Amino acid sequence: MAARTRSSQAAVEERRQAVLRHVVEHGETRTDELADHFGVSLMTMHRDLDDLAQRSLLRKERGRAVAYPAVTMETATRFRESTALSAKAAVCRAAIGRIKPGSTVVMDDSTTLFPLAPALAELDRITVVTNSVGLAQRLGSAPGVEVALLGGRYHGDFNSCTGPEVTRTLSRIRADLALMSATAVLSGRLFHPLSEYVEVKLAMLESAERAVLLVDHSKFGKTATHAYGTVAGYEAVITDTATPETEIAALRSLGVPVETVDPGDHPQ
Repeated sequence: MAARTRSSQAAVEERRQAVLRHVVEHGETRTDELADHFGVSLMTMHRDLDDLAQRSLLRKERGRAVAYPAVTMETATRFRESTALSAKAAVCRAAIGRIKPGSTVVMDDSTTLFPLAPALAELDRITVVTNSVGLAQRLGSAPGVEVALLGGRYHGDFNSCTGPEVTRTLSRIRADLALMSATAVLSGRLFHPLSEYVEVKLAMLESAERAVLLVDHSKFGKTATHAYGTVAGYEAVITDTATPETEIAALRSLGVPVETVDPGDHPQ
């Protein structure tokens, strides 16, 4: 019975993710049309939409489901992990040389940083401080890496933690380097749809002597609800060659060196 229950729960979640993709693709969809499309009752579809709305993945209105802006969708880990993989890997390869043995590195919950994990595992005497459960799991068995996981309010959709517990701990840490990304960048300004993640990012910047922004081309030309400064807070930006030249020029106009990498140099 337990196995059937788990299977049923997995099927429900798989359907809900399909519903979410459908709504995102169409912008908004009537609830009865969704029920017909997915072959479920209207009551079941209401439950699906209630669940997705509670997780801040879409907005449920009278008789319809409405998508948030695409940039908001990209914050959910399961949607971010599979995007721009070659670009993320290339950006991470360019960053690894900035990490020195024996250093303490603060890393945020951006999936852009996930490809760093195998390279970090090869380094010696590295301490990684992160609010990302996914990153901590990827580094947990590396013999030369000590992982400090910042605990607080856990967000299942983002597989990471926020809150005053996280920012208080960061205020007591002095890291050598912060490696971070951004959900949205427009003309050198940084944005995130969720204010609690903004607080964590700002606390990470405060905790580190140096900071580097790793951001692939898919994040540029977008905004979100909360602006939190510019790239001027970083010593460098690493991006890929698909990033628009106008955006790269805006970064450099703020006095920040920009390194562009070609994902095609290392086929995945």
